[in-house]
Amino acid sequence: MAITKEAKTELISQYRRAEQDSGSPEVQVALLTARITYLTEHMRAHKKDFSSRRGLLKLVSQRADLLKYLRETDREKYLALIARLGLRK
Repeated sequence: MAITKEAKTELISQYRRAEQDSGSPEVQVALLTARITYLTEHMRAHKKDFSSRRGLLKLVSQRADLLKYLRETDREKYLALIARLGLRK
């Protein structure tokens, strides 16, 4: 697995809304972004790994759907999240 338990816990604590939050769209997008970053680096080294490419495309699509939901429901949190993660240049 790409993300260690400690790194995942750290991401959750950075992006959560409340103390017991681990499933808000912000947390999910942050975790997906970390996995996408890892797989992107993996794909640079292994260009013909088509199974990982398919998984990467699925993760990107899932993140796009979550960002679309967040953009439609709470525009301020969406803008803050993409600025914090460095998405959408």
